[in-house]
Amino acid sequence: MTERKPAGKSWETWREELIRFAQEEGAFDNLAGAGKPLDLGEHYDPDWWVKKLIQREQVSMLPPSLELLRKVEAEVERIWTLSSEAAVRERVRTLNAEIARANARAAQGPPTRLAQLDAEAMVAEWRRVRKT
Repeated sequence: MTERKPAGKSWETWREELIRFAQEEGAFDNLAGAGKPLDLGEHYDPDWWVKKLIQREQVSMLPPSLELLRKVEAEVERIWTLSSEAAVRERVRTLNAEIARANARAAQGPPTRLAQLDAEAMVAEWRRVRKT
């Protein structure tokens, strides 16, 4: 079949022909989940597709200040796994720059409550965590 709709043919007719052609070629044979019911959960949720999209694309619906708090918490957990003090200091420097930018602009949603991280305290804690 052609990639473009032939002139003089309706869209519906052309699509139906493409589907029929694909069926004859076996394009729909052995598809995952063939013959199985759709998993719609326990009850019908009209927003199921939005929730699946948010989950699949990892979209955040949080205000920027709370999103930053979540990011800082995750980054601090990653800091303990770093292999050198220089890497710890660089990560803290990057986080502090992001915190400073967030604190300097007008808040959308709740204001940020984050203070910049103390690099020396983070390095000392990193050393303590590494010893155990």
